[in-house]
Amino acid sequence: MYFSSCFSHSPLTLKAMKPCGSVGKGKNFAFPIRSNGAELCDGHIVRSRVNLSGDWSFIGGSRIIVKPKATRLLLHYPKRGQMQASCFIGSQLTSTVFTVGTIAVLPFYTLMVLAPKSELTKKSMESSIPYVVLSILYAYLLYLSWTPETVRLIFASKYLLPELAGIAKMFSSEMTLASAWIHLLVVDLFAARHIFQDGLKNQIETRHSVSFCLFFCPIGILTHVITKSMTKPARKEGHGL
Repeated sequence: MYFSSCFSHSPLTLKAMKPCGSVGKGKNFAFPIRSNGAELCDGHIVRSRVNLSGDWSFIGGSRIIVKPKATRLLLHYPKRGQMQASCFIGSQLTSTVFTVGTIAVLPFYTLMVLAPKSELTKKSMESSIPYVVLSILYAYLLYLSWTPETVRLIFASKYLLPELAGIAKMFSSEMTLASAWIHLLVVDLFAARHIFQDGLKNQIETRHSVSFCLFFCPIGILTHVITKSMTKPARKEGHGL
């Protein structure tokens, strides 16, 4: 005697689903079940579509065939956009400070080179305002660029001395590089002022040495020492007369 049975029902929707598309064990269904849902797994939205189809016969008994279909959709986190905006603002600030600091010192060098004996030049170089302003700007950039790793990079060796690799890594940041540039501008201008005032006191030509101090400060100091030593005999003869 041959007997067959076939069950057919309309799909049902399961509201509750276990995480990551897990299906409970020990469940026997004699009809096809289809479940649609959305889950959150490992930072992604997983839309799961599980087809459970069941058939029954005297020979094979009952069995369930599970055919999961999942589509992973990436989440867009707002923090990533905020970090990109913060980096953009930091880059713009660094570029602006770099340009403003460079332009701020140029008038003083111009006065010392083109009008060294002018009263305006003498009064400008006696003022401490440019050094105070640039020092505050440097301190602000240093605060922005400072990280817990900065001290470790500065004192990288076992003797607590800087190493070239550590300094190179530290200056790979634009903010740190901009603060170092402001640091050089302040020190170079201070050295140029000292050379200028020493030249006025001893009546020595300083325009070439001051010009070197803008970008090559050690060379400017060296040329001033050479110039002063070469003109010393002439100044002695002038005083003797």
